This record gives sequence, C-alpha cells and structure tokens, in this order.
Amino acid sequence: MPAKKYLTWAAVAFVAFYVITQPDGATESVEHAAMGISSAADSFATFVNSLA
Repeated sequence: MPAKKYLTWAAVAFVAFYVITQPDGATESVEHAAMGISSAADSFATFVNSLA
C-alpha cells in the first residue's frame, strides 16, 4: 500500500519541519497533548472507580 507509506512519510516530514521551525510552538503542542492524555486517564480512572 504505497499511499499509506507516502502519507506516513509526509506526516513525519511535516512534524520534523514544525519542530525545527517552531520549537516553542512544538513544545506547547506536546504539553497540551500530555495534559489531554492525563485528563482522559483521570476521567477513565474516575469512571472505573465509580463502578465499584
């Protein structure tokens, strides 16, 4: 499936370009993603605890 491979490489190239040209923005994006994952994990833990 060559299209999937090309899209993957394009996404990797875009991320690398973004990190190189906008390091502050990239840092902020990673922090927001980490906070989102943490919030989702907290919400899931609350849900599981409410089942018991």
